[in-house]
Amino acid sequence: MQRFVCEQNIVHFERLLNEAADPTVQSTVRALLASARRQLALLNSAASGADTTPLEQRRRRHADAHAIGQQFQPEFDASPHPYMLLDPGPGLLIVDVNDAYAAATFTERAHIVGRSLFEIFPDNPDDPLADGVSNLYASLRIVGETGRAHAMAIQRYDIRDPAGTFVERHWQPINSPIHDSTGHLVYLLHHVEDVTAQVAMRR
Repeated sequence: MQRFVCEQNIVHFERLLNEAADPTVQSTVRALLASARRQLALLNSAASGADTTPLEQRRRRHADAHAIGQQFQPEFDASPHPYMLLDPGPGLLIVDVNDAYAAATFTERAHIVGRSLFEIFPDNPDDPLADGVSNLYASLRIVGETGRAHAMAIQRYDIRDPAGTFVERHWQPINSPIHDSTGHLVYLLHHVEDVTAQVAMRR
């Protein structure tokens, strides 16, 4: 029911945005639209993640996923580039992050592994137009549905600093699938580069 309401709200807000001429109305509707899209992404993420295969098939692939993870773990850990490994199933649980990712996002591996992606990285509540959650979920869903990597446009996605305060960050994200020997999706690999400085220079 919640999902249906969100979907209907998105349709209504998109129409209103196209019809509205008043800048104040446009600003209000944009914020409402961003909120509805975020809520829908959170609902879909919790219910199905980015994996469209039946639940029983996912369970049978658990052992394969573990073995595959062990194969690339040394390279994953040693990379100077920020990487996060996600379970594509319901909740989009964080399987692992490397040290570069933890450093870039002010997180600690031990504190975030096993938790939901959007629980750890929510949108900035002080930015009514924040679309990091909805855009990231859309990209991960594309990867899950197509089995192909997806490069996102530069994305503003604020994160919490060690004190818990949201700080502005801009990222260049690439999301990639990791398949088992039979071609089934077992992981999502999320790679980001912090381009905040470059965005600031362009301004």
